Amino acid sequence: MIKIKEMGWNFDNSYIALPKIFYSKIDLNPVCCPEMVIFNKNLSKSLGLNSDALESEKGVYILSGSKEAKDGAYIAEAYAGHQFGYFTMLGDGRAVLIGEQITPSGERYDIQLKGSGKTPYSRGGDGRAVLGPMIREYIISEAMNGLGIPTTRSLAVIKTGEIVHREEEKQGAILTRVASSHVRFGTFQYAARFGNLDDVKALADYCINRHYNYIKNDSNKYINFLKEIIKIHAFLVAKWQTVGFIHGVMNTDNMTISGETIDYGPCAFMDVYNPDTVFSSIDINGRYAYSKQPVMAQWNLCRFAETLLPLLHDDRDMAIKIAEKEIAKFSDLFYEEWMRIMRFKLGIFNEELQDRDLIENLLSMMKKFKEDYTNTFLSLTFNEDIEKDMFKSEEFKDWYKSWQERLKRQSKTKEEAYELMSKSNPVVIPRNHRVEEAIEAADKGDFEVMKKLLYVVSSPYEHSKEHKEYSKIPKASNCPYRTFCGT
Repeated sequence: MIKIKEMGWNFDNSYIALPKIFYSKIDLNPVCCPEMVIFNKNLSKSLGLNSDALESEKGVYILSGSKEAKDGAYIAEAYAGHQFGYFTMLGDGRAVLIGEQITPSGERYDIQLKGSGKTPYSRGGDGRAVLGPMIREYIISEAMNGLGIPTTRSLAVIKTGEIVHREEEKQGAILTRVASSHVRFGTFQYAARFGNLDDVKALADYCINRHYNYIKNDSNKYINFLKEIIKIHAFLVAKWQTVGFIHGVMNTDNMTISGETIDYGPCAFMDVYNPDTVFSSIDINGRYAYSKQPVMAQWNLCRFAETLLPLLHDDRDMAIKIAEKEIAKFSDLFYEEWMRIMRFKLGIFNEELQDRDLIENLLSMMKKFKEDYTNTFLSLTFNEDIEKDMFKSEEFKDWYKSWQERLKRQSKTKEEAYELMSKSNPVVIPRNHRVEEAIEAADKGDFEVMKKLLYVVSSPYEHSKEHKEYSKIPKASNCPYRTFCGT
């Protein structure tokens, strides 16, 4: 055993107090030659961990799933879910929860190894992950954190020194993922389908105590629990939409009770604005296209609400009415948050009825002229790069005049408006070609490309020369960009 004090582990494993239906104890699957690729020292410090110890040989063996940390849980969580609309039994098929770390500030975070080997839920898979997708998740999760979007985080990527067979031979790797918890909509679906009402209630009480402690004594706490989940996901997806993020695999097992973005397999950020954009190679029907993310989030919330019906009311018909009433609020919650952020992106502090037309007319022009989503807002912020076709059109000139008149109708100065825009419009997103460059270099043993990209995407609102370089769009291509699941 590795000494707990040496590493800074401070485990309090509450999940294993749930009924045993929710997890399985896991034996480690050691790897032959673990090697640290990247380690998140800032995150490590906030978790109360000893970075030097974790980067040592002993630490690498723990983060590769080859040695146990004392007092660790070492479990795989069971869950189910709707994948592209079809219900199936799932679970952590290639992940193990080391334990729940209590930070110096008293917060609780899951420390999970992704790609650590077979579990009882592997469903015939090898339980391993490969280097490219783990680097993708590290980069994009840290970029999302920099953008201020609730997300799981990445502590480390370890090369295993082993070959993993996918469409071709790949380098094996393990990601250390940090999350407020890994409880998913699909965990509730699993409990409702394969457990009993006591299991669902135990899980609901656990999640309320862990994530929504302020409602635990409410007389209608399960209704309020549903309300909280609806609200945080309305806000989450609104934030996705305002930065052009496309999740790619919004199955119910990839929606968390904590409201954090999870599973960065086939995700990507949109360059040219097109509401129908799909990147995922497995989303052949566009179920999770950019424009469909809000409605799919609401569909997923319906599936979650179904699991809570017996807790909402003793009478099933009344329970359904309660759930429907709350789910119906999602659209307004989403729209209000989306409008709030979009106003900020245009330097607007207050509300007017005409704001929706102003925003949607701009988006319509961006689609028509095939303008880059992120850089269009940057151009408006700094009055740069305005020689493009859209900016020279009469349509845009009319819009620009309306926008400027709108800014004058608020109490804030133009300088304050543009300051708001600079804080609301990222200079850098993890553009797909940059992510691919980082992955390609890493496959060849060069990790500097990844580290440079991480540096800029971690501070996306910084307006430096280096950041400006990373804002450049990719060269035109006739081949649409495609992302892959990683399994």
